[in-house]
Formats: sequence, structure tokens, C-alpha cells
Amino acid sequence: MPDGGVGCPVSVVAAGGGVLWAPANRPGLEAGYSDSRDQAISYLTAAGQGRLTGDEAAWYVDGAARAVDYLTGHTHVSLTPLARPDYRLEFPGATQGGRSLDNDAFDVGSVDGLGEALRPSSYFPLLTMAERDNLNGSAPDPVLLASRAESGVRTMGGALVASLLVSALERGVKVASEARVTSLRPDDGATPARTGPRWRLIAGEGEGAVEIVADAVVIASGGFEWSPALQRAFLAHPVTPISAPSNEGDGLRLGLQIGAAVEEMTAFWGVPVITSPEHVYDGKPSGRMGNVEMTLPGSLTVGADGRRFVDEALNYHDVSHVMGAIDEHRLTAKGMPAWLIFDRRYLESYPVAGSTPGTPPEWMAEGATVEDLARCIGVDAAALAGQVREFNEAAARGEDPVFGRGDTPEDRFLGDASVTPNPCLRPLTEPPFHAVPVHCGALGTAGGLATNLNAQVVRFDGSVIPGLYAAGNVSATPFRGAYPAGGATLGPAVTRAFIAGEHLAATLSRRRDTGITAFRPATSTREPEQVNA
Repeated sequence: MPDGGVGCPVSVVAAGGGVLWAPANRPGLEAGYSDSRDQAISYLTAAGQGRLTGDEAAWYVDGAARAVDYLTGHTHVSLTPLARPDYRLEFPGATQGGRSLDNDAFDVGSVDGLGEALRPSSYFPLLTMAERDNLNGSAPDPVLLASRAESGVRTMGGALVASLLVSALERGVKVASEARVTSLRPDDGATPARTGPRWRLIAGEGEGAVEIVADAVVIASGGFEWSPALQRAFLAHPVTPISAPSNEGDGLRLGLQIGAAVEEMTAFWGVPVITSPEHVYDGKPSGRMGNVEMTLPGSLTVGADGRRFVDEALNYHDVSHVMGAIDEHRLTAKGMPAWLIFDRRYLESYPVAGSTPGTPPEWMAEGATVEDLARCIGVDAAALAGQVREFNEAAARGEDPVFGRGDTPEDRFLGDASVTPNPCLRPLTEPPFHAVPVHCGALGTAGGLATNLNAQVVRFDGSVIPGLYAAGNVSATPFRGAYPAGGATLGPAVTRAFIAGEHLAATLSRRRDTGITAFRPATSTREPEQVNA
């Protein structure tokens, strides 16, 4: 990869879990996990359920493996395979672990000001994902968290962004922070000596805005989940985002304005979300993933009719899409609204939406009986009481004959291993009873700019827009609606970005006048001087 370049990062990745899904990766194989290229291609093709070709699956599997090799061999990124199963174990080629990669903890104190420049996690504690997976639903050690916070350690998405940023700075990459790109257009002022495209973009606003002229641009931003207008335009129903609030579709708009095609625009990376009134991130009300709370024993989740509608331990992406699906009898969404119902024993055992176990926050609904709780949340009392009775009878045997909760290894992975015979099931018997609302949420949108196998942005007629690339949630998911495993959001982002870098490096090495020009005030009429890339 060439040194140099200019980046305008917003570090939206730092807000999340940072897990990468990269099947047949070297760290997983070296750790003893069984996997192969053919096995991975078979699984991904099956997960696409007819929408993903074998060639497209091979493109991803091979590209992800190369990206992981480069990151772990040539940057500060350090990845550890997780013992997480794929999310569709019924498909051929699925594995019980090793394909989802976690980021090792990273000390941001190695670079002055790095800790202050990085976006904090939206809600994840300072644990690695492997440490979080091993909690059995319990609260993390506060001493460990305090120690890491004091020493400047970042984990999960923060560790990934920090390690990448340090690596970029070491290579001479110029970074412009808090510089929203407000304009991107092709430069028509070509010269005989210049054989390739040229781009002009404006970063920042007002007097601080600068213009950058470059041979190529990679739009590597987030999706549009925080834009109510774009949600209404493309998604089938509203979603509650828990990503960085800066994901308002800026990159998508820039691409559309210059003729880029789009794909998969109704798709989103789904997740059930629990919100609390006091949870604010970047000045916006936010929430957190609720899949762990829904999986743990001593709870159930119901819709507006007081009845369960899903296997609560199903992977978070599929759960959210069931929430938004239309109930054929009520002709309304199955889980919009939805409520997580649990008893006192559950409350004392597990943190709910970040609360301290045993200490219910004021916003949490409470009832001395299930019927009282139902009236409190506006659900039919008889229906909810009947549902809890049915659930309890089967849960006492460790069974869920209706939805099969806890029947699969993937279900049981986030359960409480101390509860037998089913780590996902226990009757709700100890009053008072509690409820919190669960929303159909999104880690991000999955539709966006259409790209080819080189990550080049294409027009609706399939032609390439020269010098323009896209990666991240601003680009359309390569999985065609599938969500193969944990890290399925960030895995394609990293893979496509790496492939864009490969193609850029090969293309620019053949050009005699490559470069990225220096910054200049956006209002200046002077042509900025070119610097080598």
C-alpha cells in the first residue's frame, strides 16, 4: 500500500463493537479453529439464499482473508478469534467459532491527543468482546473498567480505530478531524500531462473549510440511519439507531449527486434496542443492544397483544426483522411495540440496559403481579398473564415448544451457563415483575452506493465512475440481505476498503503524475500545490 494521502475521518466505527467477520482467516486457523475457503464459500452462498453467487461469495472470502493478513502483518491492528458460532448453523459450511475476530485492547497513550480525538463507545464497557462474551450476562468488574479508563486503554471499535489511525499517521497520512465533507465533484480542468481523473472536495464548513484536490476519492462513511427523511424514503418502517448520530447519509448524498447507482436500499443491519431516558450519545437520545437481555433466563418478550412472537435468543439481526414483520391476524408489526418482561430474580442477577443489578431505575415499569404490570404498560392483562403461565410451564422443563428458544448452540451462546438444563430459560415466578420497552433498531443501514469487485462506484448503467470508490455502510452490502455472523457489518467495510486500496495502489503506480494536493481555503482562487501521494 502506498504511503501518504489525506483522510477526513469521523470514527463512527469507534462507537461500536469492532468485530470483523472474516471466514478462513489466518488467526482463527492458527488458534485451532477448523475452517477452509471452500467451506466458507459454501456457507456464505447458502446464507444468501439464492441472491449471492458463488463468485461473489469467493470475492468476499478471499478479500477478507487478505485484509486480515495485511492488517495483522503490517499495522498495529491485533485480532483474536472469538468462540462465536455462525448465525445460521443449519447451512452447509457453518462453523462453531473462529470466523468472528475481536480487537485486542489498545493503549491510546502512545500518541499524544489520540484519546481525546477518538469517539467514545456509545455504550460498550472497556472490555474486549471476548471478555464480554464470557460474562454470562453479569456485570463487568468495575475495578478493571476504572483501571483501563485511567490508563487510556480502548477496546472493541475504539481499539480498531486507534490502531488503524496510529498506523496511518506513521505512514504520513494527513488527517482532518471534524471536517464534514460538503461537496464532491469531478475536476474538469484536466491537462495533457494528466491521464486520469481528478476530484475536488470541500471539507469543513464556514471559514474553516478547505478544498482538497485528489486523483481518487474513497467514500468510507456510515449509512443513513440517523436521517428521518432517508429512513422514510427507503426503509419499510422506522428503526431506532444505536450507531454514531453523524450517520445521516452524507456520503450517500454525495454519490447520488454525481450519478452513482444504489442497491439494497431497504436493507438495514437490525438489532433489538433497549433505550433509557438518560442515555444520550453525541447529544442525541440513544440506546443499546437488547439481545443479551432478551436471551437470558427469567425473561420473555411480548408484542402489543401480550403474546410472544419470536425466539428471543435468535441472532439479533433476525430478531429485529421479525419485530418489523406484519402479523397476519392483527395486520400490525409483530414487535412494534414490544416489551421485555422479567421478574425480581432476573433483575437481581443481570444488568438491564446498563443498570446495576438489583436496582431498578425509575423509568422501568413495575407491577406486584403480572396483571398489574400489564395494566402499567398498556397490554391486555389476561393475555399477558396467560402467556407467562404457558411460558413458565415449559421453561420449568427447560423447553420452549413454540419457538425453540435455547435449542441451538447459537441460542445458548449468550445464555447463562449456570442455569440448567437450558441456559436461556427459567420461569418468571418472583414478584415484583418488571418491563422495559424493546425497539426494532439498527446498527446501521445496509443499502448504499453500488460498487464493482474493485470497490469502484458505478452508475446505473454499470459503467465505472473513474477515481471514485466506496466502502463501509455508505456502500451496499455484499451479502444481499444475509447476516452470516457477528461482525457482518464491519467485515464487509474493512474488506471492501482494503480492496479499494489494492486497486488504487495498482492504478496509481502506473500513473506518472499521481498525487493529492495540499489543503487550501475553500474560498481561495489559488490552485493548491500538488504533493506526492
